[in-house]
Amino acid sequence: MKHWARSIQVALVFIGTVVGAGFASGREVLQFFTRFGYWGPYLIIVSTMFFVWIGAKVMLLSAKLNARSYEDLNKHLFGDSAGRWVSHMMLIVLLGVNAVMLAGAGSVFSEHLNLSYQTGLIVTMFACFLLLRKGMNAILTINTFVVPLMIGFSAFLVFEMLRQPLPDQWFRAPNEQSAWAAWLSPFLYAAFNLSMSQAVLVPLGSTIGDIKILRKGAWMGGIGIGALLLAAHFALSSRMPGIAEFDIPMGGLAMELGTWLHWVYVFLIFMEIFTTLVADIYGLTLQLHERTKASPWMLTAILLLLCFLAGQFGFGTLLSTLYPMFGLLSLGWLFLIGRDNALPARPSQPPPKLPA
Repeated sequence: MKHWARSIQVALVFIGTVVGAGFASGREVLQFFTRFGYWGPYLIIVSTMFFVWIGAKVMLLSAKLNARSYEDLNKHLFGDSAGRWVSHMMLIVLLGVNAVMLAGAGSVFSEHLNLSYQTGLIVTMFACFLLLRKGMNAILTINTFVVPLMIGFSAFLVFEMLRQPLPDQWFRAPNEQSAWAAWLSPFLYAAFNLSMSQAVLVPLGSTIGDIKILRKGAWMGGIGIGALLLAAHFALSSRMPGIAEFDIPMGGLAMELGTWLHWVYVFLIFMEIFTTLVADIYGLTLQLHERTKASPWMLTAILLLLCFLAGQFGFGTLLSTLYPMFGLLSLGWLFLIGRDNALPARPSQPPPKLPA
């Protein structure tokens, strides 16, 4: 029973890491799937297959290599010199992703809580800094509570949307975008999210260590991500194209359910954004601490400040510009980890912990 409970916990962290600002808000789903009309579900199925397959490989390789951070995994994939440069690039990309997360939190505050965008950025930064003092255990615990609530409420939202009259039959709408863009989209989406999830999945794989737990967790997590993608896609499709005008489209859908349910869903969207931000900042801090040996809390503060400065460009602008570009950069990584079959014996030393 404990074995299954641990696998479920791994799956929830996997889901919580991917279901961040773009996903929870609905903006990512619109960008990569819903705008392609009735092709959307087929594209989501392709992405789900990659989440299950590559998510498992990242965690299993990390456990076998006893990787201290995602740089160790990249050195294994690309070689020492190239792997170091890939990790440098990923530092910059991850910083951009975290800026999008923080901007997403600001948009939740401004679009749905009648508070200023800057207030959202500052409150989220402060809460993130405090929680990160608890390390990986805090990340595991918060995802254990938030992800099941998000899954349940997403299912409820889809049910409510689909049982109402549909003003626009987007489910049968033909794809008006380029066919190449449509079929490249699931690869970009999976490559981007999986490569960015390394910051959490690598230390998670090393910390857990048990191959069976990690494999089960990857399967449950990957399928869970696919189910959430489909749920969000169907809900958004029922209100296309008007819903695309919102920065937080899923929040716009929740407005139709009444005041209290809207507040609950907005809170869950914020918590999903927050958990992903916390997990990614943790991974970046671990990586930078290994390189510089500087105080982890000073590094965390600097990272959050940089995200705050980048967040001034706004959530929608950052996501629509950075995510497709980062997806293209991640395709090479996806290919290399997909074909890697060398799983060396696991070293005997224990996995590293972020120092106090």
